[in-house]
Amino acid sequence: MRAPTPYDADRDTAPTERVGGAYGSGEGGDPVSERRSPTIRRRRLGAELRRLREGAGITIEAVADRLECSASKVSRIETGHTSVTPRDVRDMLAIYEVSEAESEELVQIAREARQRGWWHPFSSVLSGAYVGLEDAAGSMRAYEQQVVPGLLQTADYAKAMIELARPDMPADEVERRVRVRSNRHSLLTRDVPIDLWVVLDEAVVSRPVGSDEVMRAQMARLVELAELPNVTIQVLPFHVGAHAAMDGSFTILDFPEPGDPDVVYAENAMGGLFLEKSDELQRYNYIFDQIRTQAMRPEASIAHIAELAEEPLWKWRPRGSPRT
Repeated sequence: MRAPTPYDADRDTAPTERVGGAYGSGEGGDPVSERRSPTIRRRRLGAELRRLREGAGITIEAVADRLECSASKVSRIETGHTSVTPRDVRDMLAIYEVSEAESEELVQIAREARQRGWWHPFSSVLSGAYVGLEDAAGSMRAYEQQVVPGLLQTADYAKAMIELARPDMPADEVERRVRVRSNRHSLLTRDVPIDLWVVLDEAVVSRPVGSDEVMRAQMARLVELAELPNVTIQVLPFHVGAHAAMDGSFTILDFPEPGDPDVVYAENAMGGLFLEKSDELQRYNYIFDQIRTQAMRPEASIAHIAELAEEPLWKWRPRGSPRT
C-alpha cells in the first residue's frame, strides 16, 4: 500500500471537532484513555494476543487451523494491521486457556478497535493509519527537509503548497483540504496537548512557498507557535553540511502508555514507511539526537525565523534569476 507523501496533504490533515476524547478530556474522564484511537487499540490488542499465544506455546499455524482461517490473517491481527471480531478474540483466548475475566477485557478492546476513527468521514483526504497514531500520541519528534510540517502551517501556506503540488485539483477540494489541515492545529492546544519538537532544515525557511506575504506570515506563525510550552522548533543550518538525517524527513511518535510501542514514520521516494522494530526506533532516536544537537538552539532558531519574516532570504535573489 502506498503511504502518503508530504505533498498529498493526506498525512498532514485532521479535523478538530470530535465528540469526546481526542480534543478534550471530558468531564471526569481519563484524557489518556479517551484519546486512544481505534488504531492504537488494535495495535495493543494484537500485541497482547501474540504474547498470550507465545506464552501458551502455540504456533500461528495451529491457531489458524483451529479458527479455519489463513496464518497470514492471524499474523495481521497480531501486528495490528487488521481488525478482529470479538468472536474471533474469544475463540483465540479459549485456545490459549485465558481466564474469563481477562478474556472479557480483551473482547471489549476488540469491540472498541472496530469502531470507526474520527477521521473516517475525511477518508478522501486523510491517511487513517498515520492520523490514528498521531491522534493518540503523547509527543512527536520530527525532522522536515522541504516544507513546514502540517501542524505548523498557516492556511495560506497550506493552500499554496497544495496548489503547487496538485495544479489539477478543483478549487473546492483545495479549500476542503486546507480547512481540514488548519483545524488539525488543535492537537497543540487541546486539554492534553501533544508535545511537538521539530527540527527544520534551513531550506524549509529559505525556499518561498506562495507569495512573499504568505511566506512572511508563515514565519511569524512559527515564532508564535514556538511560544507554546509544548512546542520546540529548531533550525538545522546549511553550514552544518552533511548530517545524520540526509536520507529524508521522518516523525517519531511516542505514546503515553507503556503498552503502546513507539512508531517512526519515515518518508522515502515511494511515500513512507511505518517502522516499529527496536533497532529501527533506536536508529531514528539516534538520528534525531544528532540533528537536534547540530541545530541552532531553540531561542536562536526562533530569532533567526523572526529575522526572516522581516528580511527574508528568498528576496535576496528573485525567482528565476541565474545562480551567482
